[in-house]
Amino acid sequence: MTDPTIATTIADAIQTNKDEIALVNNHIHSNPELAYLEFTAHSTLVHSLRRLGFTVTSPAYGLPTSFEAEYSTPGPNGEQGRLIIFNAEYDALPEIGHACGHNLIASASLAAFLGVAAALKKSSSSGGHQPGGRVRLLGTPAEEGGGGKLKLIDAGAYRDCSACLMVHPGPQAKLPPGITAVSYVRMLANVKYRVYFSGREAHASISPWEGINALDAVCLSYNAISMLRQQMRPEERVHGVFREAGTRPNITPADCCVEYYVRSTTRKGAEELGKRVLKCFEGAALATGCAWRKEDMSPYYDVRPSKKLCKAWMEAMNSSPPTATATAEETGKVAWEDPKDFFQGSTDMGNVCYECPGFHGVFGIETEEGAANHTKGFTKGAGTKESFERALECGRAMAEVGWRVLVDEEFAEGVRREWEGDMKDAEGR
Repeated sequence: MTDPTIATTIADAIQTNKDEIALVNNHIHSNPELAYLEFTAHSTLVHSLRRLGFTVTSPAYGLPTSFEAEYSTPGPNGEQGRLIIFNAEYDALPEIGHACGHNLIASASLAAFLGVAAALKKSSSSGGHQPGGRVRLLGTPAEEGGGGKLKLIDAGAYRDCSACLMVHPGPQAKLPPGITAVSYVRMLANVKYRVYFSGREAHASISPWEGINALDAVCLSYNAISMLRQQMRPEERVHGVFREAGTRPNITPADCCVEYYVRSTTRKGAEELGKRVLKCFEGAALATGCAWRKEDMSPYYDVRPSKKLCKAWMEAMNSSPPTATATAEETGKVAWEDPKDFFQGSTDMGNVCYECPGFHGVFGIETEEGAANHTKGFTKGAGTKESFERALECGRAMAEVGWRVLVDEEFAEGVRREWEGDMKDAEGR
């Protein structure tokens, strides 16, 4: 458990800056931006952090809409100490805005960053012998299919990280009564393909026999994948859209394009299922006489959360008394993994979990008619004051867990050993 004095420092720092965090939250929600185009969200967060006195690197790691803010204190002998990272997401979805609540993710991580920074400052000024530590708020663009964290990983943003934490909103209606969050959330891995079929144009009425119909290949592959679902595991998913399917009914389509996501519980499972899906495209091309080619899009690995981090966050949420940021009713209780299918999507946070110990808890927000993520109803729910309060409470608990990683040698080593063992299991599957 976190020292009561430090827990109070964290809670007070969040409460003191609550209005500033709310401004950031509301501005991001009101100005939705797509992947790699989040210039308003990026500048809003950067300007806020600078107003609060932090040095910010912007842009960061070669991405125009990424940033990095860091606060550190040296240890008794000048050592740098461990590094924890909080991810701030802020991209939205086409036409439906912040239907995945990334404004709330950014707010929770900003709150956690401010809480840990305040704790480090207090510990340093008290003249104690706490080890040094670093806390980083990392702006992570393009989660919605763009694979922003993959580029950050390649650029070294998570190098030497002892733990990376974030929380994500989900529909409260899917949670059991009295539960407002789930700590241990295993999300699916996915592989993504953009597939092009090429045939030959013809007049669809005068000389249809001269054409090679790429749309036929699209439809055949669609039906083949639909049949494949009979032999898939219950937890696996395949879904896609037609990007290009011809221009006019009287022109035999010569060039068509589809995009598909293939999901399974593990990285290896998604890759194996992906091979079977590619056979559907290959067979459709062969049957219609079309040529075909694929482009691999950013793969998202399965989220493999640290059980020790999840347990610590669950304890911080459940055992700490409500702070000024949330009443007892708003805080509620956190379940371990009930229900198991609460959040069966994919995220590039899964790739981060392969780089360092990770935490990706999910908290419920109220939405109209139980609307789930990626719907207009969820967009509306993500903009309420009640949802913001829950995000702050989740951020407070994340800060307490992050603090433990920085100052508790036994806890940090346990987290590291657990992660190393899990990575061996992941590579063996």
